Amino acid sequence: MTPLMAASVVWYVTGRFYASLDGTTSQDLGYFLHLEGLDGALFTDPKNPSEATARLTFRSEPFTARKVTNGDLSLSLDAVGDFSLYLKREKHVGASFDDPESFSDGLRIATFRRASVVAGGAFSGVPATQRALSLNVFTARLVWTTEFEFDGQRYDLRRLLPHGITQWGEAGPTVITPTPKNFSSVLPFFGSAVAVGPGPIR
Repeated sequence: MTPLMAASVVWYVTGRFYASLDGTTSQDLGYFLHLEGLDGALFTDPKNPSEATARLTFRSEPFTARKVTNGDLSLSLDAVGDFSLYLKREKHVGASFDDPESFSDGLRIATFRRASVVAGGAFSGVPATQRALSLNVFTARLVWTTEFEFDGQRYDLRRLLPHGITQWGEAGPTVITPTPKNFSSVLPFFGSAVAVGPGPIR
């Protein structure tokens, strides 16, 4: 197993941001649509890819964002924090956005740490369309991994992504009313990441 080429796309994910009831913290969680270098189906039913059939999920630790406003542009600056990847096995296969805990009840296979402040921006739409778009970007280094078996092969993300990733995220304008009662709002998003090349990340 060789490291993935620097600046090449390594994964696509989709998930949701969950805001706490008091608005002081957020967390994100979801599942993988693609992970380069991993052979095998990422869903128990490849014809029906969804959180319910996902075999590889992720979840962040709760974090607090500082808000900055510039006209109709709303910015958020998130502190350095961790997120982990989980391999769903046996009875834990699949997850539900109605149960955030289900995204972290598998085998933890890696933990990444955001290497710097995450910057995000949300652009408000004009009243006629109510369109809006949220964007964010961050770099994360790999701080912990363990070997795991996937469809008969052994993997370790430290060999695939030894220097970490940079991810861009996009979220639409529609906030979902959360089913879990301990959250105030939920926002779906899509993320794509590229491999970071050699060099120190402070």
